[in-house]
Amino acid sequence: MAYSDDATVKGLPAPLFAADARLDLASEILINVTPQETRVAVLEQAVVQELHVERSSARGLVGNIYLGRVARVLPGMQSAFVEIGLERAAFLHIADIWEHRQNGHGGDQRPIERILHEGQALLVQVIKDPIGTKGARLSTQVSLAGRLLVYLPQDSHIGISQRIEDEAEREQLRGRLTALLPEGAAGGFIIRTMAEAASEREMRTDIDYLTKLWHDLTERAATVPAPALLYQDLYLAQRVLRDMVNEETTRIQVDSRETFARMRGFAEQYTPAIAERIVHYAGERPLFDLASVEEEIEKALARRVDLKSGGYLIVDQTEALTTIDVNTGGFVGGRSFDDTIFKTNLEAAQVIARQLRLRNLGGIIIIDFIDMENADHRAAVLAELNRALERDRTRLTVNGFTQLGLVEMTRKRTRESLAHVLCEPCPVCHGRGELKTAQTICYEVLREIVREAKQFNAGEFRILASQSVIDMFLDEESQSLAQLGDFIGKPISLQVESMYSQEQYDIVLL
Repeated sequence: MAYSDDATVKGLPAPLFAADARLDLASEILINVTPQETRVAVLEQAVVQELHVERSSARGLVGNIYLGRVARVLPGMQSAFVEIGLERAAFLHIADIWEHRQNGHGGDQRPIERILHEGQALLVQVIKDPIGTKGARLSTQVSLAGRLLVYLPQDSHIGISQRIEDEAEREQLRGRLTALLPEGAAGGFIIRTMAEAASEREMRTDIDYLTKLWHDLTERAATVPAPALLYQDLYLAQRVLRDMVNEETTRIQVDSRETFARMRGFAEQYTPAIAERIVHYAGERPLFDLASVEEEIEKALARRVDLKSGGYLIVDQTEALTTIDVNTGGFVGGRSFDDTIFKTNLEAAQVIARQLRLRNLGGIIIIDFIDMENADHRAAVLAELNRALERDRTRLTVNGFTQLGLVEMTRKRTRESLAHVLCEPCPVCHGRGELKTAQTICYEVLREIVREAKQFNAGEFRILASQSVIDMFLDEESQSLAQLGDFIGKPISLQVESMYSQEQYDIVLL
């Protein structure tokens, strides 16, 4: 299950936060709610850094727990398809089977066909939403995220968030949690960052909530037929309080009175320290207009991203990977050409880090910085990229420059990107991003008429096409059309179809 380890709120009573909390990273969260969808914008220094959209008709599935039914086992791929009640069967790889992971530590590693069989009921959790043509990705290792802790019912390990680096503090937290656990308690926990300042009562409340949730879930699993949904993750507005609020968050504005009341109630029960930071926005101007969020959404859907220096990025997203190309554009501000390239790449590194969060780009990402001969410049650009990515809550890895001068990185993909949520493939170009020229279509039409003239004895051939194609036939290709008419010995007429795209045409036999 995806979860964040960065969640407390700035401006609360002194004991909750370290004295060096940085004011320069002050952030704010805006939540726009309609009956159809909830939209969340995370702002840092009044600049939009993240956008999240959840539609009531298509809620994300990550974190949901199902009682699934194994539909098919694939020994060759060491994987299985599992029915969980969705349109497409979900995918389970042997690496995500808890029993296999346990046996992998020195035990007997059995192949998937000896672990699963068709028709078997199986408790699974979604770790990746369906994306494109791919079904959801599953795991049999279940985790339940609370405010302070993550409960691992199948494990006995007590882990600590990697963000807590002080070894003495890590041991203290582990001791505090161990002391609170009932004797003989099953399951393990991961202690999240916000547990550093939590009281024993708050930690005990989290333990009780998570263990009860697991008890109720397993009881239901024993009584319902597969496939069945056993647990659904929190709504987006509630996940904001659990996952997105951090020690720099100064305010959470909500423009729905009903959602505001629900969030305050949720916060007072589970996260009382941040309840006062949730405010209801009742202004006349739409909430997202305050920080030009609507404008930022439009920019985040564009292929080109302009840099302040005059350079620009080109972002191309495919099913396999995302490529980001850096160009100098009109920037000539450096003392030399190398200096110009270096400054453009430095700015691009900062902007790329923001665009990854803003667009929620995941998977394999290839960055084509402008070629730099100077090794120190390459190292500085890579360091700037890593520094800018530190604010990203999503797990990622960044490799150095390849021999071709490209930077390869990965960013964990759990939900659809912003473009995939808000957009669909163009019905005209079908995702190619380009169209055949009018001249190309004219030549296709001419070849098709030759084929049909050989098969059918029509009295006349009529071409139905877009205005641009008909114009081409009347002008540049008029001689070609006349020659074809003479060749087949039949008249050819033209008719404009205003609703046709440039690539659409029909040939009617009269």
